[in-house]
Amino acid sequence: MAVPLESEVKRRAADTFGRPFDDPAIEGPLKGNHHEAYAVPLPDGGRAKYREPRAGLLWFDRRCFASEEELLQDLRGRVTRVPEVIDRGVLVQRFIEGRTLGAGVLPSKALSPKHRSQLGELFGELTSLGSDDVGARRVCDDVDRPGDGDSHGFLTRLINFTEQRVYREHGVGYHGLLAELGVRDGALDHLKDRAETLTPRPFSLIHGDLHRRNFIVDRKGDLWAIDWELAMIGDPLYDLATHLHLMRYPGKEAERVSGLWRQAVESRRPECIKGWEADLHVLRDYKRVQSVYTDVIRAALALSQRHPEPNLGLLPLIAGRVRQALTAARHPLGLRAVSTFPEVMSAYARWLRTRPGGFDSAAG
Repeated sequence: MAVPLESEVKRRAADTFGRPFDDPAIEGPLKGNHHEAYAVPLPDGGRAKYREPRAGLLWFDRRCFASEEELLQDLRGRVTRVPEVIDRGVLVQRFIEGRTLGAGVLPSKALSPKHRSQLGELFGELTSLGSDDVGARRVCDDVDRPGDGDSHGFLTRLINFTEQRVYREHGVGYHGLLAELGVRDGALDHLKDRAETLTPRPFSLIHGDLHRRNFIVDRKGDLWAIDWELAMIGDPLYDLATHLHLMRYPGKEAERVSGLWRQAVESRRPECIKGWEADLHVLRDYKRVQSVYTDVIRAALALSQRHPEPNLGLLPLIAGRVRQALTAARHPLGLRAVSTFPEVMSAYARWLRTRPGGFDSAAG
């Protein structure tokens, strides 16, 4: 995403570290959907990451902690290889030098034995931090905090967030598009019923977004977990379900990582693995359904926010991704059939044309 030359965020980043605005050592904006971020040199030779949320973004996931940096301060010494927090009048994170886990590899590539072991270590450490062990300020309302161990209540609240905030609030202008793709009002009802079958498990800290771009491999080859903004307290099995959904492992690797999670969690808090094998299917189905709502809306935004008019050349790529999400969620959504590739392309083209003002309005 392009950033104006006179970016106020870059100016604040430079001011925070006593650097001139045009200092070539300030790198950025860094890649990322949710924040405008810059890497700024530190006196000790390292770098810090200064970032601010992008304006006008739709949020598709709940935020439970008031500050990612406050959470990371709380985790220091308790979770291995998380970014250090530096106080410069504002809290900023030390930049982890290295590459993302997904850099230059196939999306479904299996983990190395070393990284698999360090992932297991992370799962175990997170599970060790129960509901009362994290002191960082939380912003979620009491009504969004189920009682410790209420796995049913935890998933139900996530489903309700997707239905109320993503579909009914963010998705008002996309209901017709979703319906044309087979996703209609009440599509989440069956998943709500299945949530009632979940086995109670003690809650723990959850990262909530463990995908390849949120793992950094440092210069020693060690694995660091970054981007903790979706962290929450809840069913520890949700982290495994989210990780498997986002990583797209080949079948054998998914089984291997699932076994790794089980061993890591059982060694720390054995009660947290109760009913895990059956419940993992339910949680993964929620992630598949959630992806349909977010992917359909994000695809529409990507098309309609082009200037001076929508970039219809994106349609084939977008249609392929959306159809993939629909195919994965066919059974939990109860779809009789998945729209074909041409049908998905046509649905988006019609959506763009039938918006008020047509293509001109869609570009605004």
